[in-house]
Amino acid sequence: MERIICILIGYGFGLFQTGYLYGKLHGIDIRKCGSGNAGTTNMLRTLGKKAGIITLLGDAFKCVFAVLFVKLLFRERYEDILPLLAVYTAAGVILGHNFPFYMNFKGGKGIAATAGLILSMGWQMTLIDIVVFGLTVLLTHYVSLGSLLVYVSLIIQMVFFGQRGMFGMAQRDLNEMYVVIVCLAVLAFWMHRANINRLLHGQERKTYLSKRS
Repeated sequence: MERIICILIGYGFGLFQTGYLYGKLHGIDIRKCGSGNAGTTNMLRTLGKKAGIITLLGDAFKCVFAVLFVKLLFRERYEDILPLLAVYTAAGVILGHNFPFYMNFKGGKGIAATAGLILSMGWQMTLIDIVVFGLTVLLTHYVSLGSLLVYVSLIIQMVFFGQRGMFGMAQRDLNEMYVVIVCLAVLAFWMHRANINRLLHGQERKTYLSKRS
């Protein structure tokens, strides 16, 4: 039951659509611009760096705040599985971000919200995934590729750190957490299926954070 509660709490936090709300403040519906996505990359391309940064931070920290809320709510009763409940909460945030009911279930792709999950897991994982994403985008200029590689990295790290005792949970609970992370990765790859097709055919749009010479 506590897992369902965490997903519902996360979904509620995920409904805060930073890009959509920021766009509305500037007189546009971001879903009708660019790629039609309400996430960070489309905000960056459509409204510029400031909009992209605000969207990234807003969507990441709504996940951080959701996880903190759940940890405060369950820290006494379920202290032994708090990392697992944090992952369920993040899953709810990602679902709320990707499929907000008041936007006809058309939101973002969940990568910025996933960044909030990574931030909640500790500085080691945060640093590693910043390097993975940063180097990928720096070398290829494909944000979608960087996002997908972060998920691959996240699965590897969760298993590695989990088996080394970082999360302090029983193996049964660790295995459950791994399954949830893999499900989130599958969802991320599904949400990026069009990007993957364009990557395979060399048609994916590149993103440059500075002006090209």
